[in-house]
Amino acid sequence: MEREHLSRQYDAELREIREKLLEMGGKVEVMINDALKALVERDSVLADRVIAFDHEINRLEMLIDEKCLAVLALRQPAARDLRFITLALKIVTDLERIGDQCRNIGKRGKELNEEPVLKPYIDLPRMAHWAGVMVKEALDAFVQGDAELALKVCRDDDFVDNLNEQIQRELLTFMIEDASAISRSLKINFISKCLERIAAHATNVAEMVIFMVKGKDIRHTVV
Repeated sequence: MEREHLSRQYDAELREIREKLLEMGGKVEVMINDALKALVERDSVLADRVIAFDHEINRLEMLIDEKCLAVLALRQPAARDLRFITLALKIVTDLERIGDQCRNIGKRGKELNEEPVLKPYIDLPRMAHWAGVMVKEALDAFVQGDAELALKVCRDDDFVDNLNEQIQRELLTFMIEDASAISRSLKINFISKCLERIAAHATNVAEMVIFMVKGKDIRHTVV
């Protein structure tokens, strides 16, 4: 009976880690959306909320780390459970860094909101949408142990990279043609790079899922 009780408690601890990871992932998805909404709609109050919300992401990172380390120390998990815990410790770091990138977008967005609009924002919202989709699908792949979905995330990263390069080329043209556009162009370029980094973090998670499921390390390889 005692062993059964400990087993149920152990399962509950693993389930809580999984749920907290999904909660953290859902919150960074909202941050991505709100950071771009604040930029497009020139809403500096919303940008401030995004910046402040990074503290909540940091809190969740520390909480999940603490729970993972407690399970490692007290339960001594093996096989698949051990892979799950060690992967969760890595994923939470990527999610925290996504929160940092959203905070940075909020800061640059506030600065841009004080200046005339350089151009309509079209590709940046597209980048943000796909980066958010990649984060969600990477976490879904982790929870479901779905290597094929994880592989899709890795491949989608190329699309976001291409949008980033397209934005950089367009901004370079603006700066060459109009020196007064340089400051705004650099800030927009910074936001584009933040979104590219968010997609890269989602790809990191997806690559770790593939390793967890298939035992195959695809980092630094063409997928």
